[in-house]
Amino acid sequence: MRARRGAHPWVTGVAGTLLVAVVAGCSPGGQEEAVTVGLITKQEENPYWVEMREVAQETADDLDVELLTATGTSDTDVASQEAALDDMVEQGVDGILLAPTDAAALEGAIARAQEAGVRVIAVDTPTDPPELVQATFATDNERAGELIGRYAAAKVEELGLEPQVATLDLTPGVSTGEQRRAGFLSGFGAEEGDEAVVASVDTEGDRDNAAVAMTQVLTDHPDVNVVYTVNEPAALGALAALQDAGADLDEIVLVSVDGGCAAMREGVRPGLIDATAMQYPQNMAREGVRAIARAVREGQEPTGYLDTGTLLVSDAPVEGVESRRVEFGVRTCWGS
Repeated sequence: MRARRGAHPWVTGVAGTLLVAVVAGCSPGGQEEAVTVGLITKQEENPYWVEMREVAQETADDLDVELLTATGTSDTDVASQEAALDDMVEQGVDGILLAPTDAAALEGAIARAQEAGVRVIAVDTPTDPPELVQATFATDNERAGELIGRYAAAKVEELGLEPQVATLDLTPGVSTGEQRRAGFLSGFGAEEGDEAVVASVDTEGDRDNAAVAMTQVLTDHPDVNVVYTVNEPAALGALAALQDAGADLDEIVLVSVDGGCAAMREGVRPGLIDATAMQYPQNMAREGVRAIARAVREGQEPTGYLDTGTLLVSDAPVEGVESRRVEFGVRTCWGS
């Protein structure tokens, strides 16, 4: 495991009233009031969710908060998350941090939690409508997609390429994936159905799925020269397929979203992934645990939306698109 994580500054605007220092409250007997927080993520192995769980535990330990955790088996595992919501309510948690796989499908379980007096905060993945939960702590996913879309458009122009775009997406109905894709297309200057987008494949953000998808895309469209990936596991899967196919990576623009250390070292630093939009799961976890502790101990309920930040990182910056160099990314990345 990496050394204890420091707080990352918010690098885009913050909406809402959620950034207030925690001052621990006390029970009438003079002891700090007990708080139990639940954290429900989407899957076990993705470094993004591992980081979120580890930082949530560190924060809980700092605040003398009990943390319960649960996770699904994939980004589409609604049943496990629904069961975890009901189970945590039964265990008497004060609040739940939920990264919803499908907010519409989880609406009933979220409502049951709230009816039982349990606060529910969405992390990473906003709900639609936002009012399904008390608050949302997340990346501005459309902004993240827009940044890599603008970068890809500028890089294509710099290389003098006629764009042939493949998008390796998440899965239908998950807001993070839909927002990133929409942002990418907007930043790239394209629209849904644009003839420049020659292939779009759902990968669930999984490395192996992305490798299979990219292999098929190259079979069907060997001239693909822009690859958008919804996250870095998908980017690393696409990269493996491109390398196996002997593709000329100097003539292909590969972009992604996340900011994990594995992709930063293996992909961005050597120039194999051209750019990534960093996001900060540690901010979501840290502020989520703090918010529930503050609500119980001080009566200050979390509301609104907290943008936890995004920055473009590339070792090959392009004119007109602000970015940080890869040294910054390696220094501030998350995961092992």
